[in-house]
Amino acid sequence: MKKRWEEPKILVQQFMANEYVAACGEENKVYKFECNAGINDPGYHYRVYLDNGEELTSRWRQYGPCGATHDASTKDDFLSGYMDDTNTRGNDDIKVIIWTEGGTDVHCTTNLNMDSWVTAKS
Repeated sequence: MKKRWEEPKILVQQFMANEYVAACGEENKVYKFECNAGINDPGYHYRVYLDNGEELTSRWRQYGPCGATHDASTKDDFLSGYMDDTNTRGNDDIKVIIWTEGGTDVHCTTNLNMDSWVTAKS
């Protein structure tokens, strides 16, 4: 039997995915929420209100910034509101975004552009 030379052939197959797996996404994503609205001094207190006028603080439990950066889930509720310095006579109506840490403790920031907030995976 005589051997016959054939030109080499390259066969290319296109990959067609048949399943979708998300390796990244919003799962466990957190905002690095900075509690920085107001003066961080024990002598300064603020009352915090939602845009509809509902007060989130009371006469006995007023807000003061803790200055900490909290890991706040992107799935948490971030409320629009304002705060008023109890040390001044008029209404200051300082616009803030409010995060309540599970509805228990009030934290506020004056950075109203949530797209600029630092995010991370928890």
